Amino acid sequence: MTGQKKSVLILGGGLAGLTAAKRLTDRGFDVKVLEKLGRYGGKVASWKDDEGDWIESGTHCFFGAYGVLYDLMKEIKTYHAVLWKEHKLTYTLAGGGDFTFNTWDLPSPLHLLPAIIGNRHFSFGEMAAFSRSLIPLALHQDRYAPTQDHLSFADWAEEKKFGKRLMNTMFRPMSLALKFIPPEEISAKIILDVTETFYRIPDASRMGFLKGAPSEYLHKPLVDHSTSRGAEFRSDAAVDELLYEGGEIKGVQLKNGEILTADYYLSALPIHNLNRVLPESLKEHDRFFKVLEHLEGVPVISVQLWYDREITPADNVLFSPDGVIPVYANLARTTPEYRTLRGEPFTRKSRMEFCVAPAAPLMQLTDAEIVRRVDESVRNCYPATSRGASILKSTVVRIPHSVYAPLPGMEQYRPTQVTPVRNLFLAGGFSRQLYYDSMGGAVMSANLAAEGIVKAAEAEKCS
Repeated sequence: MTGQKKSVLILGGGLAGLTAAKRLTDRGFDVKVLEKLGRYGGKVASWKDDEGDWIESGTHCFFGAYGVLYDLMKEIKTYHAVLWKEHKLTYTLAGGGDFTFNTWDLPSPLHLLPAIIGNRHFSFGEMAAFSRSLIPLALHQDRYAPTQDHLSFADWAEEKKFGKRLMNTMFRPMSLALKFIPPEEISAKIILDVTETFYRIPDASRMGFLKGAPSEYLHKPLVDHSTSRGAEFRSDAAVDELLYEGGEIKGVQLKNGEILTADYYLSALPIHNLNRVLPESLKEHDRFFKVLEHLEGVPVISVQLWYDREITPADNVLFSPDGVIPVYANLARTTPEYRTLRGEPFTRKSRMEFCVAPAAPLMQLTDAEIVRRVDESVRNCYPATSRGASILKSTVVRIPHSVYAPLPGMEQYRPTQVTPVRNLFLAGGFSRQLYYDSMGGAVMSANLAAEGIVKAAEAEKCS
């Protein structure tokens, strides 16, 4: 851009907002980011507690499919912090059993042969039925999943008759890990989209962990990069309402009464906060904004437990269909910089982090009761190694509204990043892009929103 810089006000300092700030400052815009909390990162937040230990808002796994995220990390020179794990999916079972889906380093779909014919849990008949159900995906690829948004995944699986055991053991924890809701509630489109990606791209299902905190390897580098190019970041700056008049946004009013203005406005707020700050006059003016009320956030609970011995030596993400721990990991193995307890080295023991889901029926329980249920699930899965183990420390993080709930029929309400209002743009995993509400989705939505602003500015300059 040449001449006077155009200004952009970004609402929300999560991964989408920080990515958009980088993209726009790189293109010469004057950028200001508002974040209501005292830290950045949003759904990927991390912080040190009073005892010096890193706490995360959730179990943050890095799927191989998130190419746009890794492109971003390479730009800010932090891609080296992603520690890729062995390409396999391991499920742990009550009673101490487990099974693993392995892959081969071969072109698609041959890379999945070990998972189909070599797992130790499901019969050949069950896997054959499952394979038959995927024929439409193989034939139509990404064109098939959108046609199934009217069904829950459980209903779709019932139609395909691939069996309750496969559904409850394999896909229930997958559904809860991806979107924190069970197969009976999640749209079939979501699971089918993910399955098709894993089927088509050999490395898509490979997973990794950061070697330390997201704030150190994502958020701080992004803030530093944009700040060095003139961007301003304001934390503890809660937005009250977008000011809409004459067919465009005229400003943003903060909770403290302050009004800020810019040439363009980019909301990178989660869907429940976006719905709260959109004025009724704008919702009434355009259905594009009114239908966003159909999208709601899912409650999420994350628990960390420090045990006085090693419960599992697994250096990878783990899944479980039993109890309340559908996805978890021993961070003392996966994440070298998290090997601490109260700020001191913590080795040859377990520091485990769990996604507790579905969280909705548990949100009103005490922290102690949630920890008790998680610990019970751990001991059921590891009866031998957990015998006599003591919990040295526990943390519970509750998020009442996290990713949007991808229920059947919700796809039609997901908005594009460019809106009918000429100077208002949207970013966030709930908006339309390939990766849904995820780290990859946050980055891709920010890329699309930033490109929309660039194009709008160029068009305005030429008019």
